[in-house]
Amino acid sequence: MAEAKGLNKPVKLKSELAEFLGASEMPRTEITKKLWDYIKENQLQTRTENGKAENAGKYIVADAKLLPIFKNTKSTSKSGKVTDLTGLSEGQTVNMMQMAAIVGANIE
Repeated sequence: MAEAKGLNKPVKLKSELAEFLGASEMPRTEITKKLWDYIKENQLQTRTENGKAENAGKYIVADAKLLPIFKNTKSTSKSGKVTDLTGLSEGQTVNMMQMAAIVGANIE
């Protein structure tokens, strides 16, 4: 069987994400899927920035379990856009387009 490459290659998880997912290594695709499963199961999406969770929309409400994972995120994209969630509080939101930065900040 061929070795997994790219997004399907298992990566080492930082402690907060490893605890949340119950694994120390996982492919990026699976990490993202499991995070979205949790977000949808717990109805943590909202249509407005810092709005109440309503199970729909492009913003993700940071609950107590997601907050430690989100707060690990401080990165700069290739285009120069900075994603800094280190000051995020429970109940605040992140844009779903920041999910790649969140996953990237939580792997080694």
